[in-house]
Amino acid sequence: MNKSDTSGLRPSTIAVAAGRPVPDPGAPLNVGIGLSATFHAGTEANYLRQGGSDLTRAFETALGELEGGRALGFGSGMAAIAAVMEGLPSGSTIVAPRSVYSGTSMLLDEQIRLGRAQVRRVDISDTASVLAALRQQPAPALLWVETPTNPMFEVADLPILVEVAHAVGALVAVDSTWNSPVVLRPLKYGADIVMHSATKYLAGHSDVLMGALVVADDDVWAQLKARRDLAGAVPGALETYLTLRGMRTLSVRMDRAQANAAELAVRLNAHPGVERVLFPGLPDDPGHERVTRLHDGYGAMISFLVRGDGAAADAVCERVSLITHATSLGGVESLIERRARYAVDAANGAPANLLRFSVGIEHVEDLWDDLVQALEG
Repeated sequence: MNKSDTSGLRPSTIAVAAGRPVPDPGAPLNVGIGLSATFHAGTEANYLRQGGSDLTRAFETALGELEGGRALGFGSGMAAIAAVMEGLPSGSTIVAPRSVYSGTSMLLDEQIRLGRAQVRRVDISDTASVLAALRQQPAPALLWVETPTNPMFEVADLPILVEVAHAVGALVAVDSTWNSPVVLRPLKYGADIVMHSATKYLAGHSDVLMGALVVADDDVWAQLKARRDLAGAVPGALETYLTLRGMRTLSVRMDRAQANAAELAVRLNAHPGVERVLFPGLPDDPGHERVTRLHDGYGAMISFLVRGDGAAADAVCERVSLITHATSLGGVESLIERRARYAVDAANGAPANLLRFSVGIEHVEDLWDDLVQALEG
């Protein structure tokens, strides 16, 4: 079904070229939306729940080639995370960041509550602490990594963590939603599983709920596919179509959003209404060296601490007009919110006055004007 080999091409080209139909004369350039849950017999995938759609396979081909592995589409990012964690043997130990996406944090807490797992929470940027947690008995089955972490921008030294995790027999899964494959490809550093909330940068237009896993090993892929199929967590046809279409412009969207974020981080860092900016593109940021060494960019997310308390930060969110006060990230539009208004983020260390800012592709001067008027009230 899919055309040409994309090996040797750069990610920006792969995003455009991968997962296309065979170029037969008169055939469509794109895989269409197939609104069917049942397929004629003849293959093992004879039902949508088993991944029987050409569109699902086209998406998985494109994302797999972008990340350098084999991909699986899921109905949501949380469904993808659950497939990894709930597929572990009962009683397994998981090492995970203390500062982490709220949904991941709540799922980890649920594993503990149900007696399914022990969880060791660590500062993922403190390599010595992570290695100590990995070497502690009982040996962990999984190291879950966010890098940078959401919303505190702690950055993992991924190659070192992967090496030691594998030495103690643990799988390494990396939530790379904030990065997209344009910025970081964790399989390159030996990670076993990459997770994306495709709702965010991959789809890119705030109109999709979808997730994905990409793996390096065929046996791991088969195990995760079985969990997805048994749980009925396959994505819908429209969601898959929109995500694949969004991926065609991933590189240009990320280029613009990253350029905007880099400029706004510098300006925010100098503004008297801002106490601190968390952004690895700033030379004095604690994660700057690692991101510069391991990533292909600094991303388009910024966290910044407003001078004052939580009420002062809330006031900034209420005063923005171009920037949208909303949860989520990774769309073409800029979004901002105070994360500590959620109990789980506050408990995980998000300061009361921290704002998480997903920088979009609007003109940077318009974004700056909106931030200034919101900060100065």
